[in-house]
Amino acid sequence: MSAKVVDQTNYEPKIIMFACNWCAYAGLDLAGTSRLTYPANITVVRTMCSGRIDPSFVVKALTDGADGVLIGMCNYGDCHYINGNYKAMKRFLFLQKMLDDFGIERARVRIEGISASEALKAKRVITELVEELRRLGPLKIEEE
Repeated sequence: MSAKVVDQTNYEPKIIMFACNWCAYAGLDLAGTSRLTYPANITVVRTMCSGRIDPSFVVKALTDGADGVLIGMCNYGDCHYINGNYKAMKRFLFLQKMLDDFGIERARVRIEGISASEALKAKRVITELVEELRRLGPLKIEEE
């Protein structure tokens, strides 16, 4: 597999977000109830813990048409499952090496600690990722 940038005319990136139920998802919920607006380019997949997100889920999302993936985890020291966010970060570091092997830009996959009270941070992170993906253009994966 390798990635190739194609025409960016009228391009809106598709983003899958894996969001920890206790923190990141709750932060998104707070953003909604606070009537904060952020780009609608995101599809949220709620997970009980970011530590349960396998790198293969991210690769599957990208090969199934997502232009980017956001992993929302608890901030360090706040994980409801003690160390799930540390597991998520270890897997993310491994995933970055996989992306290099596939020729996919590392900037297409991001991990962020977002607490249940950080609605503004959730908005900022989503907006930044959308802008970065617009700059990169659509992800085109070619089978080799």
